[in-house]
Amino acid sequence: MTASRLTEISPFIVMEVLEKAAAMEKAGRHIIHLEVGEPDFQVPECVREASIRAIGEGRTHYTHSLGDPELREAIAEKYQQEYQVSVSPNQIIVTSGSSPAILMALSALCCEGDEVIISDPAYACYANFIRYIGAQTVRVPVSAADGFQLHADAVRQHIRENTKAILINSPINPTGNLLSPHTMNELAELGVPIISDEIYHGLVYGQKARCMLEFSRNAFILNGFSKRYAMTGLRLGYLIAPEKYVRSLQKLQQNLFICASSVAQRAGIAALQDADPEVEQMRRIYNERRVYMIKRLRELGFIIPVEPTGAFYIFVDASHLSGNSYQLAFDILEKTGVGVTPGIDFGPGGEGYLRFSYANSLENIREGLNRLEKYISEIR
Repeated sequence: MTASRLTEISPFIVMEVLEKAAAMEKAGRHIIHLEVGEPDFQVPECVREASIRAIGEGRTHYTHSLGDPELREAIAEKYQQEYQVSVSPNQIIVTSGSSPAILMALSALCCEGDEVIISDPAYACYANFIRYIGAQTVRVPVSAADGFQLHADAVRQHIRENTKAILINSPINPTGNLLSPHTMNELAELGVPIISDEIYHGLVYGQKARCMLEFSRNAFILNGFSKRYAMTGLRLGYLIAPEKYVRSLQKLQQNLFICASSVAQRAGIAALQDADPEVEQMRRIYNERRVYMIKRLRELGFIIPVEPTGAFYIFVDASHLSGNSYQLAFDILEKTGVGVTPGIDFGPGGEGYLRFSYANSLENIREGLNRLEKYISEIR
């Protein structure tokens, strides 16, 4: 019999949409992917060259369990440059993508029955990570009209003796909004450890993403190379933790993961040191797509109360089409060949919404939304 901790985990619905779309593609359908949050760009040239060079130089063996010292130094330097915060390389644990970093941070803080506060809606996998380690998810509703801000007053009402962490994300998946500096500061002042998922830093338009370390040293920072540097398949992330937790996290890394890919780590050094011009070009292109998609979605009748200014997502109110976002997303896929993500994937507060990703070409986005326009006219 399968262990209960696995049977209680809910599916990651966007992946089920993607897998259904892949099956349709195999059968000959042309699919426009507006569901998946994966950059459509190739890795920067310096990353490609560094990967090849690492293999040629024989850098294909285990690294230090905390990560290649040169990479950890480069990450620390980046935080000094971007946020003016001092991070010791010894506080950094390099991971195989940011997902292991989430698991490790929660493992360091939580015991069976403890509670972790998240917003509702929030990234779909957070609740399953929390459930897997035996803790409980406490969802605090946030509203579109308020820019999806997770206010400290609302969080305070849910803090109890066994509250071990507040897990935040900015820029936010699925909404594309940023938490304000005021909000981040107020959350830091609550005195509960903050786990801050900052994986979309670098993909911000017209604002500045702030690091939680600017407001609190009692914070665990999750970040990585997948989104900013289009390095999803290289599986490289990291966790910045308060020093008192590092030895325990290191032991967990040694036992569960050993170390991140040695080749990917060398590529990560190149990304941090040399890829900024290409990242800026990607960001400009994302912004062009963002502006177009916001305008077009509004023309199609979707409500976007607050324009997203980060990541590559737009979260739209689709309740005028259906109260069941799961059925709506799969109906759109079947009838139009356009993949979108149902809002229910992100928690009860996401019901009635759809998430659109603009991590696709402007040509494909235009075609996908034209198909959606025809679909809407037909169901009306």
